[in-house]
Amino acid sequence: MCNQIKFKQTGMTLIEILIAVFVVSIGLLGVARMEILAKQSNAEAVERTSASQLAHDMIEKMRANPKQLVAYVGQTLGTGNATKGTNCDTTTCKQPEIAAWDLYLWDQSLIGAGEKAGKKNTGGLDTPRGCITGPAAGGPGQYNVTIAWRSNSPMPDASGSACGQNQTLYGANDVYRRVLTLNLYISDDGI
Repeated sequence: MCNQIKFKQTGMTLIEILIAVFVVSIGLLGVARMEILAKQSNAEAVERTSASQLAHDMIEKMRANPKQLVAYVGQTLGTGNATKGTNCDTTTCKQPEIAAWDLYLWDQSLIGAGEKAGKKNTGGLDTPRGCITGPAAGGPGQYNVTIAWRSNSPMPDASGSACGQNQTLYGANDVYRRVLTLNLYISDDGI
């Protein structure tokens, strides 16, 4: 009888190592993609929260000055070009001056003028537009405060609002446009 020597495999072959590296790399690519999507979703949430706070700020200003609602209606802001007028933070103002000051402050908040790095605004939203609609004569009625801004990821524009629409600010077919609209009723006494 011949003595047969049996070889026992004790390690991995090169092919097994390559397959393992391939499987791990596919998994790591999936994790990296999830991280990118999570960051994009977080950025969208921060933008929407900022827009909501800015819209609520304007609503409170309108409610505080109900006799001048006509001054707020029809305004589109977010370019940084609103007229400054009288500084009602340091001067006693009448209701029309308060409305003009409110609109100026809202315009500055939309573009992030309160936060700067050097001379560049770093706060606010990217390419914002703030629109206020309501009864043309002012007074009690239904008002809409809408904020549009540019996002980093494309999405079909399904908003029913025209605020900032078709101005080539948000890409072809406004695919980068995001919109938040708050509807409210304001009575004669601001409630």
